[in-house]
Amino acid sequence: MAEGEPPAVPGVNGSIHICDFPGGTESPESHEEESSQSSAAQYNQDLKSVLVTSVLNLEELDVDLYRGTHHWVPRSQRLFGGQIIGQALVAAAKSVSDNHYAHSLHCYFVRAGDPKVPVLYQVDRTRDGRSFTVRSVKAIQHGQPILICQASFHMLQPSPLQHQFTMPVVPPPEDLLTVEELIRLYLSKPDLGEKSRQGLNKLLANEVPIEMKPVQPPHFYRLAAVEPRTLFWVRARGYIGEGNMKLHCCVAAYVSDFAFLGTALLPYPNYKAQFAASLDHAMWFHSTFRSDEWMLYECESPWAGGSRGLVQGRLWRRDGVLAASCSQEGVLRVKAVTEPSKL
Repeated sequence: MAEGEPPAVPGVNGSIHICDFPGGTESPESHEEESSQSSAAQYNQDLKSVLVTSVLNLEELDVDLYRGTHHWVPRSQRLFGGQIIGQALVAAAKSVSDNHYAHSLHCYFVRAGDPKVPVLYQVDRTRDGRSFTVRSVKAIQHGQPILICQASFHMLQPSPLQHQFTMPVVPPPEDLLTVEELIRLYLSKPDLGEKSRQGLNKLLANEVPIEMKPVQPPHFYRLAAVEPRTLFWVRARGYIGEGNMKLHCCVAAYVSDFAFLGTALLPYPNYKAQFAASLDHAMWFHSTFRSDEWMLYECESPWAGGSRGLVQGRLWRRDGVLAASCSQEGVLRVKAVTEPSKL
């Protein structure tokens, strides 16, 4: 069972504490024209995203066999689930033709990932069809699978059937603070306890390769129960570029697991997670997008019980187009707290 949640951060999963590439009918060129004036243009094009240069850059060992290394490891010392999902999709995408794009993936985490050794990705070419191609990927450590992934790829086809939900109305990312800026704001409080200060400084030291801006940062101490719903803008750090939708889907798969499962904890301020990990993760890609541009991540938890929580998410482009949908169930073992948690 792999680590499904990074360290909690203010405004992302409701407290500050340390927790234990597309389908659609739109052509890639249509969004590339829109993106010429997008937020990604702020990046120096020489400043390549570490998600491209390192995290999702697999070493080919043999036909359909790849090796991936680790860039960022949570404090739980289990591999981050989004990394394994993203790398598995990279391995699968390498074996399909250029005109087939990822439209869905379904993953099961079966063992904890070991951050001390690389991960091997073994691809099985399950089916090659004219419209759909299916790949099975096993992520392997110590001779045993830690993740099993099924990924399906689709040749873009036009259709008169087109509808979607409406994107939530929220402030633009330019009007909001990043997670790092929020942490510095909390660090400036004169009444902040030393233990809290140490924990926040550790969070600042994390080299997480994505940037997040919470829409409604909750109270620092998570005093009140709130509905299990979070909204935050998110993008990959650095420049990725246009024209490679397979890569953007892999980056989005990596991003989709950040601060996802913690949404199910928001209604329970009197409990904190003793153990949280992803069990399975599914994703559907609907339209073209740029993962190095700001996208709104809308997460909600419709159910929790039996020491498990279900979370669903939607990734929106800034222009209101639904780019991808996600769903995840995870283990949530909690314990009661007698006073508000400061870490």
